[in-house]
Amino acid sequence: MVLRWTSAGGMLAMATLGWHALPVHAAPPPGARVSVTLPKVHAAPLPKVRGEAGRPLVVIDAGHGGVDPGAINRANGLREKDVTLKIAKAIRDELLDSGRVRVALTRDDDHYLVLRERYGIARRLRADLFISIHCDSVGVGDATGASVYTLSEVASDKEAARLAARENKADVIAGVNLGEAGEDVSSILIDLTQRETMNASANFARLLGREAKPLVPMKPNFHRMASLMVLKAPDMPSILFETGYISNPVDAAFLDSGEGRQRIAEGVRRAVEVHFARRMVTR
Repeated sequence: MVLRWTSAGGMLAMATLGWHALPVHAAPPPGARVSVTLPKVHAAPLPKVRGEAGRPLVVIDAGHGGVDPGAINRANGLREKDVTLKIAKAIRDELLDSGRVRVALTRDDDHYLVLRERYGIARRLRADLFISIHCDSVGVGDATGASVYTLSEVASDKEAARLAARENKADVIAGVNLGEAGEDVSSILIDLTQRETMNASANFARLLGREAKPLVPMKPNFHRMASLMVLKAPDMPSILFETGYISNPVDAAFLDSGEGRQRIAEGVRRAVEVHFARRMVTR
């Protein structure tokens, strides 16, 4: 890290390290070593993990939240952050009822998490699978249907690129200063260590589309790829599930209904069960 010093009348007024401004009372002599005590930085508390110990862990991320409402239905004011939280809880309950996995939610109330915290929580918990729940939206047109996104350096199509640009701006919308965050946040560069994880993510995305299709209105080309920040964990299969268009009245009614949420949850549960059953066979 770099210390930046400013002098005023021969006195050093301030040192800045990262995001912390610390007072310095005197200029060090040439060649002197300076020791600065930083305030402790505490990681966000980890969410509760539910389920039988030893089972694979699935982390469900309800997109947006707090100051970031996500997409909003202009007709009825339905907010993406509220819909995703309800869907995430429905998925959690469905998975726990199956008894085959453990489950944690990145958030279980209306608060905001920066994008790197979302997958960071899952990594700290050593999750076996990360599923981020969202609702799509378009300003004009009658786009409809759910889709599943995985990480890629290049978007699979223009719509995927548009969605990635919108979702990656969530931290800016929430007022998070990314100026000092460094390469970890400002870029999504994929190295060779991520290739295996990306393949596993793509396999699960296709599986989810197949299992959810009888239950949830899916786009014909449901599997898409884009540079989505929330999916950049290098060591954990991760997908972003766009459960439908909140801007479409039919999709919005489905997403906001108990039956719709249950059907989404059942589709996810089916895919999760097959995913881990396959993994057991290949071990």
